[in-house]
Amino acid sequence: MQIPLSVLDLVPLPEGASSSRALRDSLELARLADRLGYTRHWFAEHHNMPTVVSTTPEILIALAAEQTERIRVGSGGVMLPNHAPLKVAETYKMLAALHPGRIDLGIGRAPGTDTATAIALRGSRQAMMADDFGDKLSELEAFGKDGMGVRNSLATVAAMPPDAPLPDIWLLGSSDYSAQLAAAIGVGYAFAAHFSDFPPEYPLRAYREQFTPGTLEIPHAILTLSVICADTDAEAERLASSLLVAFTRLRTGQKSVLLPPDEARAYPFTPQESAVAESIRPQQIIGSPATVEKRIRTLVERTGADEVMVTTFTHGQAERLHSYGLLARAFALSSEGNREMPPTVSDPAQF
Repeated sequence: MQIPLSVLDLVPLPEGASSSRALRDSLELARLADRLGYTRHWFAEHHNMPTVVSTTPEILIALAAEQTERIRVGSGGVMLPNHAPLKVAETYKMLAALHPGRIDLGIGRAPGTDTATAIALRGSRQAMMADDFGDKLSELEAFGKDGMGVRNSLATVAAMPPDAPLPDIWLLGSSDYSAQLAAAIGVGYAFAAHFSDFPPEYPLRAYREQFTPGTLEIPHAILTLSVICADTDAEAERLASSLLVAFTRLRTGQKSVLLPPDEARAYPFTPQESAVAESIRPQQIIGSPATVEKRIRTLVERTGADEVMVTTFTHGQAERLHSYGLLARAFALSSEGNREMPPTVSDPAQF
């Protein structure tokens, strides 16, 4: 069975690297994914995370779409409670005008950060506590309907440019809330199995069973997975040590660091950290192409996912590119996916 593969890019920032380098590496990955036959390349929105540079997806979307030819580029996602719906609508309508038919608008309801940073983003603790995701989503949808805009107490406000469509909306989630909402309004759904402890079978089943046509005539579910693929199982495990240290420190309230694999393997976990690391491991798919392919296909069969989105968090750029190249070959995404991996070359002029 042919399984479409896509990319979720967190724009990892390795220890000792510059953010400029990390951003150029991200664009290099987008160009490679475009050549290898990946379906989408989405950028996440995260804030106040020392190992993640992806704070402003729309900037990276604009740059990546300009440097690619075929692949769809989008947000995975815009954390809507952090933003005014009008601003989101105008930003993504402009991107759609620049790159017709290639922009996706993934929407999430989490803050994408810690509580203190969320308050800074939203302006007050009261705004942080407001349960207004449904209202904001409805307003965003209204800005996309025939350019009619939203009527408030002063006038009817329309999102510009008026002749550009709002891109297709996808709801992102890590439980069954967004699955049911995506089904109710008839949009695509992406489940965040790369970090969620919630079993993916239930939200994806609820989405499919409750789906009513809207923007989409039939449901389309994306299963997002954390994957590190290398030539051997042992090498993949070595590379994954960087991710385990970074995520463990993040979940235990410490400053996250993305260490080189050999340093990460020597990291002195406390008993608490060891327990957290062990809880993270089941969410990771780590191994050789054969190992990884088998696990992904098993998950697709169990969940009925229509597409798999892969996020790969490694210390080295060459290893990250190689992982995506190995996956492209394993899943026969395109003829180029079966060729030798290109060398890692990032041209600053492309940024």
